[in-house]
Amino acid sequence: MSEDKITGTLAFTVFTAVLGSFQFGYDIGVINAPQEVIISHYQRVLGVAVDDQRAASIHDINSTDTPLTVTPEYTTPAPWAEDKAAGSAQVITILWSLSVSSFAVGGMIASFFGGWLGDKLGRIKAMLAANSLSLTGALLMGCSKLGPSHILIIAGRSISGLYCGLISGLVPMYIGEIAPTTLRGALGTLHQLAIVTGILISQIAGLSFILGNQDRWHILLGLSAVPALLQCLLLFFCPESPRYLYIKLQEEVKAKKSLKRLRGTEDVTKDINEMRKEKEEAATEQKVSVIQLFTDSSYRQPIIVSLMLHMAQQFSGINGIFYYSTSIFQTAGVSQPVYATIGVGAINMIFTAVSVLLVEKAGRRSLFLAGMIGMFFCAIFMSVGLVLLDKFAWMSYVSMTAIFLFVSFFEIGPGPIPWFMVAEFFSQGPRPTALALAAFSNWVCNFLIALCFQYIADFCGPYVFFLFAGIVLAFTLFTFFKVPETKGKSFEEISAEFRKKSGSAPPAKAAVQMEFLGASETA
Repeated sequence: MSEDKITGTLAFTVFTAVLGSFQFGYDIGVINAPQEVIISHYQRVLGVAVDDQRAASIHDINSTDTPLTVTPEYTTPAPWAEDKAAGSAQVITILWSLSVSSFAVGGMIASFFGGWLGDKLGRIKAMLAANSLSLTGALLMGCSKLGPSHILIIAGRSISGLYCGLISGLVPMYIGEIAPTTLRGALGTLHQLAIVTGILISQIAGLSFILGNQDRWHILLGLSAVPALLQCLLLFFCPESPRYLYIKLQEEVKAKKSLKRLRGTEDVTKDINEMRKEKEEAATEQKVSVIQLFTDSSYRQPIIVSLMLHMAQQFSGINGIFYYSTSIFQTAGVSQPVYATIGVGAINMIFTAVSVLLVEKAGRRSLFLAGMIGMFFCAIFMSVGLVLLDKFAWMSYVSMTAIFLFVSFFEIGPGPIPWFMVAEFFSQGPRPTALALAAFSNWVCNFLIALCFQYIADFCGPYVFFLFAGIVLAFTLFTFFKVPETKGKSFEEISAEFRKKSGSAPPAKAAVQMEFLGASETA
């Protein structure tokens, strides 16, 4: 049928929308490859020598730009000078952690407002408005070499995070609303695919001979302005969401016109009837507040499980690998760690595509469990490889293989599935609030990992992934005992599963058949 075809207008519109997702991925990955270059720049700006803390102490004592000639008998600094050098190193660590984690702070704040902005301005205007944040963040980071770099980078990444927090809601919502029913799942996954593609491109652009060097690292950080400008231009040629026009604005004529462009046909009766039914169902259900999700017994179990699934996704250690993969590969003894990091990005993209094929066949719960179990064993092998690296040089290959497999298992299961399942746990009334809360918790966990991982890694050393293995095991057991399968089940059937697990009485609610609306992810 014509409604099920991917028309030129639909392909163009989806491509334009996922340019936002691409920026999201680019901003996640861009800070990784040039880590050492940016840290050394921070050290120069703040007057701390790059490689030698002892030299740093002497440099601070003399406070001069002229290089010192130090005779061997005076190369050991006084204890207070060592303390000052250690303090300077700690300041650099704090600033770097903030440079990484400030992105998640912005996303955390904005994640609650994507749906609200889309309803207030419309999907197209909301994405245009969001791009103003992207451009501002890119401008600050692009100019960071000209001013106080640490301040400009932290501010720029915070603002870029605000953009990504909005986009993480807006893009999947818009694609879900313009896609034909039979293509909604496939087109919805393009959001996640665009994210991991953005991560990979940022890693390639961050190679030292391209942009990840002392001369051009600021251009690398500011380069997200290019897809932002392109998206701003292309959005003017994209049709507004027919569902937004029909259900929110009650403008059936404009909705039909938009549908005709997207479907490439004059007969859009099927879509209009579907939206009419959706509008009637939405009118019968009241919106649910955050407090009600926890106080109403019929929602409490699903929202707790939803939050635990997102915590499992973030606290698995995956963002530790994404944010700090270069330094992890250095520890593992890889001579060219940046290329290994790019390999992780490529694996990430490939297995995101594989998960699209598997999720509807294997089921959500079983695939999530398989991914978590695989990640548990990979985390153990990763730490064993790092611990025994000094004794056996070949252990670096064990660690590296474990990292690649860890990422593969993540993208097959725990990466995309929490978003699928949360959408399926709730009916039309509570779903928007539940998804907003889930997105917020995801960003909070993302922030905590980004901020704390470097300190945890410094404290635990090569044993750090034993810690994550324990966390993954705990969440695996929780999933096994508490999470129901949602594949092919109605909302009533899923509610019955939750009631069975918690021993609650069935509420008097009509069944609402669930519909897959697409998925998105922040790590």
